[in-house]
Amino acid sequence: MYSPLHTASRGFSRAALLLCLGAAAPLAAASTLSGNMTLTSDYVWRGTTQTQGDFAAQAGLKWAADNGLYASAWGSNVEFAPQTHASSELDLILGWGGNLSDDWALDANLTHYRYPSTTVDLNWTELNGTLTWKQNYWAQLGWSNDVMASDQTGTYAQVGARFPLGERFRIEAALGHYWLDDAYGDSYTHGQLGVVWAIRSPLELRVTAHDTDHAAERLFPGLAGSRVEAALQASF
Repeated sequence: MYSPLHTASRGFSRAALLLCLGAAAPLAAASTLSGNMTLTSDYVWRGTTQTQGDFAAQAGLKWAADNGLYASAWGSNVEFAPQTHASSELDLILGWGGNLSDDWALDANLTHYRYPSTTVDLNWTELNGTLTWKQNYWAQLGWSNDVMASDQTGTYAQVGARFPLGERFRIEAALGHYWLDDAYGDSYTHGQLGVVWAIRSPLELRVTAHDTDHAAERLFPGLAGSRVEAALQASF
């Protein structure tokens, strides 16, 4: 994700990239490899479109060890301000995920956002943690000292829930808030409500409605507000 307001990037981001790449190299014998491919009508991230409301093709690959450590890479096309020449995003992630008890699970990771096609340095890094209860309720917290390559701090929080409707359908809802006062002088709130249909393994179709407050529309004109996306995903 990127905002065209700032373009600075810090050494923390570069160090995180090296850490992600180095940790992914020594694959343990007891491990699994998984991935996904997605076609979506709009790439929406924390309430704002990353493709100017246009189509996106996305793919991800994840290696996970039995002890919970994992490394993954995920990519998508993007469309930012014309002067950036940004057309692609690559997320490199290093983390740990596992059960804390029968009901509670934790995922903690370091995510490095890269934009290899740009003519300016937009890369930045974020620490993330997600606590899940009974697989259906979650709370997420993210923090960066270089949020959106601004050289300033930013904090993101989200709570969400999913409600199964039989074996093939479920409803998912989430509410998030992004504290960006240091970087942009304001913060914003967004929400989303979606229906997911497990068509047939490995295919899944989801339709999600997004909305943001007016602060998001002031911060990201033309990128925030109300929008609906439809996505078809295949997992393997």
